[in-house]
Amino acid sequence: MGDDAIYATNDDAAMCKRFAVQQGYWKDPYIQFLVKAGERKAPEINRGYYARTEGLRSLMRQFLKLTHCACQIVNLGAGFDTNFWLLKDEGLLADVFVELDMRAVTSRKCHMIRTRSKLLEPVQASHGSEPVVIEDAELRSTHYHIMWADMRDLKQVEEKLGQVGLDKNKPTLFLSECVLVYMPLDKSNSLVKWAGTNFSSALILNYEPVNMGDRFGHVMVENLRKRTCALAGVEACQSLETQKARFLSNGWEGAAAMDMMSVYRSLPADDLHRIERLEFMDEREPLQQLMDHYCIAWAWRDVNKIGLESIGFNR
Repeated sequence: MGDDAIYATNDDAAMCKRFAVQQGYWKDPYIQFLVKAGERKAPEINRGYYARTEGLRSLMRQFLKLTHCACQIVNLGAGFDTNFWLLKDEGLLADVFVELDMRAVTSRKCHMIRTRSKLLEPVQASHGSEPVVIEDAELRSTHYHIMWADMRDLKQVEEKLGQVGLDKNKPTLFLSECVLVYMPLDKSNSLVKWAGTNFSSALILNYEPVNMGDRFGHVMVENLRKRTCALAGVEACQSLETQKARFLSNGWEGAAAMDMMSVYRSLPADDLHRIERLEFMDEREPLQQLMDHYCIAWAWRDVNKIGLESIGFNR
């Protein structure tokens, strides 16, 4: 499998998010500085990204409020994610916010931050009087770090997180969006087990395909294979149960998973009413199919009993 094809999935996702933002699904004044405008997307794609973005951010907010922001966030395969800026604007700035991705991705993101004041100034403002250091395709500051690492290389991941002083005794949230599925199962299991056994209070959020054993799932896999982008870890994406089992068999105390239609329906009713008026949808079947084949799974390890099992969605 070519890594270039995986990099392309980052660009695709970022362009989809930018288009949905332009259509008014959610507010993100930063995405425009990281990715160019793409072509028009179908309404079901926009609603899918809305559910993904708002669903994950809902869980992140719960974690940040539970820990009073005295915590760490590690975004695995972060791509052009903008959560650092958006959460900072909400007054929800974690003590440490680390993004990890391949060097080809971090190099581009660091360049864009360096050359766009709307991205750089909030990082500087959270850093105090010391200059933000951007070099060797990495960014280092007081609260925010971008580091390059191959998620398949656990030793490298550990080394990079050690360089920013990650504290294994502090509550830590791991975020993974369509990352584990591109890794061979033994590699993703090693990463998941490391996160689930080395941190006393940890939460992991994983957005990924699910129900991949049916015809729609097979078509998804085949279409990606044609783009030389094989889903090496698809075995863990067969059902919500296999998604949970990935964590429960690798050191995590508890796990939950919901398909994206259930996540979508759990989001605030007034906001759903607002976004459903943005674009007319002829039929709901394409949305249902799409939402049935993605999920958010989350797992926790809570040795210190701070209440991580309380984080979730209202049904």
